[in-house]
Amino acid sequence: TTELIGEPLLLVRGTDRKLRGFYNVCRHRAGPPAVGCGSCKLFRCGYHGWTYGLDGSLIHATEIEGVEGFRSEDFALAPVRTEEWFNLVFVNLDPDAPPLRESLDELPQQTAKFPFEKMKLFERRTYDMKCNWKTYVDNYLEGYHLPSVHPALNRELDFNAYTVEPYGRHVRQFSPIRGAQPGDATSRRYPEAREDLTTEYFWIFPNWMLNCYPDNVSLNIVLPVEPERSLAIFEWYLQEKDHGAPAAKASVEFSDQIQIEDVSICEAVQKNLRSRSYARGRFSVTQEKGVHAFHRMYSEVMGESTE
Repeated sequence: TTELIGEPLLLVRGTDRKLRGFYNVCRHRAGPPAVGCGSCKLFRCGYHGWTYGLDGSLIHATEIEGVEGFRSEDFALAPVRTEEWFNLVFVNLDPDAPPLRESLDELPQQTAKFPFEKMKLFERRTYDMKCNWKTYVDNYLEGYHLPSVHPALNRELDFNAYTVEPYGRHVRQFSPIRGAQPGDATSRRYPEAREDLTTEYFWIFPNWMLNCYPDNVSLNIVLPVEPERSLAIFEWYLQEKDHGAPAAKASVEFSDQIQIEDVSICEAVQKNLRSRSYARGRFSVTQEKGVHAFHRMYSEVMGESTE
């Protein structure tokens, strides 16, 4: 079970191996048919005991005898749209939205070199931030702040070669890893030094990010809570054979420090956005193409002028 923008959801893979999604809301009086995560053969609402199959069908409604015109098939769990890409599950509350593959655009091709299919969840952390979700996305979409905000990451990445590429409704950022040349001393986290070692960041409109490193992949989703509060949910994925290695924990802690630095600057910016002295600045052509692309996409979706 999970929750998305206030909607309780239930995701299950049935005995037929098919993934299905439902609203985790009993069709009787809105109790939860399932709680937490795990394995089961049926869903039984904890309120009045109505029971559902893994396909969402109503199997048994307690004490319903004598209700005129009652038909079990009219009271199946309400479905929610689900799709998969590699080991990731996507939920869409809009049944008429474009298919996932169309939304992903070029992402599958651009990330093909990363072994997602071999990776398993290693750790999950949530960051409660005093900033609007768009402030966080703005910050994610540029490497302009690396030298000032992320000194350790800036030492690892080649800022002079840092590239931002908007495409479709997504943005790709990438950089060579500094010093990752044959014969050079390898970095803190990477066991091999090769010319092709890069880090790549992908933002998919509107609110999820995919961070690809040679030794791990992390996902972060930013969720609005209040106008000046949001949650960033981070998940780190590594190949299962690497889960017990010291480098795995080091990767998470390194990323955690970067996130703490980002939260700090985003919260400071959010506070200053309220200042009567602030008027919108101008974007750097070379460094802030991603931020500009996001603002255009957001304005188009909201029906605002992009001029």
